Amino acid sequence: MKALEEKILREGTVLPGNILKVGSFLNHQIDAGFVVEMGKEIARLFEGEQITKILTIETSGIAIALGAAIAMDVPMVFAKKNRTGNLSGEMYSTVVHSYTHGTDYTVVVEKRYISQNDRILIVDDFLANGKAIQGLINIINQAGAKTCGAAVAIEKGFQSGGDELRREGIRVEALALIDSMDGGKVIFRD
Repeated sequence: MKALEEKILREGTVLPGNILKVGSFLNHQIDAGFVVEMGKEIARLFEGEQITKILTIETSGIAIALGAAIAMDVPMVFAKKNRTGNLSGEMYSTVVHSYTHGTDYTVVVEKRYISQNDRILIVDDFLANGKAIQGLINIINQAGAKTCGAAVAIEKGFQSGGDELRREGIRVEALALIDSMDGGKVIFRD
């Protein structure tokens, strides 16, 4: 998505540790109109897949997942990083490692929100090492549902996550695919 690449170049900042900060439009402050456009592009990419639900992990994936859910006219479910008092009933759970935060999280989804009849598209803001998506696939498998693929706003192609998921047979679509961020300069894959 050329518009996303241009926005990253204009508004993004590369931080130490190959972290791309896009807080001005995607994961701190949300450019709502732009997120809606990203959702439409995700819907176009997965047209014909008969998606019944979108699944993401809180918090930064929620905005883009909601954009995709609106464009596809399906519900969005997000895995919670903490089991809070407003969660009840049986849960699917898995442990996910966050590259950005360097922390492991146990994420949960109430069983009533995913069924074996669901065809699920995973949507997230970033794909680096792939652990978040692998964790969500684990939850989908626990439910007996079908993983139809994963859509991410930004994939760090120089890290192994996307390639590993593709080798496992998971369809991965990135709206912006970064080849490198050497010297603080973002280079996109052609």
